[in-house]
Amino acid sequence: MGPAGTAAPAGDQVRAALPGFDTNARAAWVYDMSTGSMLMEKNADQPLPPASMSKLMTIYMLFEALHEGRVAMDTQFPVSTKARQMKGSTMFLNERDRPTVEQLIKGIIVLSGNDACVVVAEGLAGTEQAFARQMTERGRALGLTQSHFTNASGWPDPEHRMSAHDLGLLAQHLITDFPELYKNFAIEEYAFDNRAPANRNNRNPLLGLGIGADGLKTGHTAEAGFGLVGSAVQGDRRIVFVLAGLDSEKARAEEAERIVNWAFRQFTMKTLVPKGETVAEAPVWLGASGRVALTTADGVRVLIPADAAQGVTAEAVFNGPVEAPITAGQRLGDLVVTIPGAVESRLPLLAAVDVPRAGVLGRLRGAAQRLGSRAIVAVGN
Repeated sequence: MGPAGTAAPAGDQVRAALPGFDTNARAAWVYDMSTGSMLMEKNADQPLPPASMSKLMTIYMLFEALHEGRVAMDTQFPVSTKARQMKGSTMFLNERDRPTVEQLIKGIIVLSGNDACVVVAEGLAGTEQAFARQMTERGRALGLTQSHFTNASGWPDPEHRMSAHDLGLLAQHLITDFPELYKNFAIEEYAFDNRAPANRNNRNPLLGLGIGADGLKTGHTAEAGFGLVGSAVQGDRRIVFVLAGLDSEKARAEEAERIVNWAFRQFTMKTLVPKGETVAEAPVWLGASGRVALTTADGVRVLIPADAAQGVTAEAVFNGPVEAPITAGQRLGDLVVTIPGAVESRLPLLAAVDVPRAGVLGRLRGAAQRLGSRAIVAVGN
């Protein structure tokens, strides 16, 4: 799995042992996508005002429309008076403009354009209210359980809420669902039609620092404080993190850089089981073969705190013999991974090949031989 690889499915994650990390953020969430490891959570499931960080949902909806062919990069959208009258961060659009989808993507990501968000909402759904309802419904389908949208821009509203966890999950979807379009988040400056050239810089404070940051979105209102949904890649690892409710732009920049350095420096990645490698062999009862190889779906890589590298264990646990027929991919046991100070993790052990039932003579020979047992096999690493 590369640095932009998908997160492990729910239930199949290895939870890292956590060295202490304190943050002044009201809510925080840090996740290693390369191993599916949760590194840190603080009030992560509490719905909070997301400010402009919720523009990520507007961008997701626009990326999805591109992916499905409903719009193209050169599709032009009209600008309504409502869009032109939006306050706060804007692209400086007016009713005579016909911005393209490509320009609107940059206007939302780089300039945090509230006007651009209204243009996209009205262009895709007719009204911003209808678009907000679609955002909420689509968010639910993506697993955003603590999110409710009332507008496309993150403009303050008592019912417009997202949790840090939801923002992080949405960031993962943007990275994995639209890898080519995701590159727009690394654009450092943009000025639509050369308007307001002094207001052309991406507000993400980590871009250009040389620490692998390549997204995603800042946010700020008086109620929400200063926040950032970020991602960074170093080597084979990608982390995604969310900070919300900091008290200044300076604090946001410092805390974001500190959290990236912590995530990459306090943990090392170790491959316990390479993809495709046999973990153990289970005896088979009444099968054409007497044993079946057990493996994992994608191999097993774990994050280990720097001071706990020698204490990691992995054991294959299964009940055997396993009765034939067996289908490749069938779950036959668990790989139990133990990291000092961490929650024990269990990942599925799968049959590597099909094992059909034996013929009549084979079944007769095996009928009197079945012995039930629970096998625990240490996995070398």
